[in-house]
Amino acid sequence: MSEVRRGALALGLAVAVGACASPTVSLRQGPRAYTAESYDAVLQRWTREGHQYALQGLDDRIAVTATYESWDFRWAYVVRYAQDFRLTTPERQELLQHTLEAAQQEHEFYVALYTQSRRWGELTRPTSAWRVLLLNDRREEVAPVAIEPINRPGAVELTYFPYTTVWRQAFRIRFPKYLRSASGAEVEVIDERVRSFRLRFSGPLGTTDLVWNVTP
Repeated sequence: MSEVRRGALALGLAVAVGACASPTVSLRQGPRAYTAESYDAVLQRWTREGHQYALQGLDDRIAVTATYESWDFRWAYVVRYAQDFRLTTPERQELLQHTLEAAQQEHEFYVALYTQSRRWGELTRPTSAWRVLLLNDRREEVAPVAIEPINRPGAVELTYFPYTTVWRQAFRIRFPKYLRSASGAEVEVIDERVRSFRLRFSGPLGTTDLVWNVTP
């Protein structure tokens, strides 16, 4: 079995979080009653997986998994993080306030992807075979304001985003909260009217969409 094939097989085992039918999500904000044990279920709720196959499905042109760091996800993350690092109550409150404020400014995704050629997956370089966009169900789209490679994922990434593996490249991708409509007005990319949004990876090798369906 080739190295690429072994990598693809390991990826399939590592991304079981996306194996079940995707749950719907709620964008409602407000306090949560999460415990540290809630984190795995919340991670699964906000994580999606996509593939673009070649060679009749025997190899992945791209295998990508992403977590949308929503208000809900961030709350669960902080609760788990605070317990693991034994943060004091003031430290936890400060971290929670900071991360929820960040959720109000931009849309952020944690992304781990595998490609046949590592160069194709380097999203910040001209050699990348993939362009990333955030789209809503009104066919409005925005490009990232920042793509930050995580060159050496550490214990935090490997623990809290367990689909991160040695075969994958990891990134944090941030998108603007607002876009300018055809009329010139600023509108929210993901607002209370949206019933789905997607992270799209497209290029000469195809298109892969990761979709989050939103409850009314």
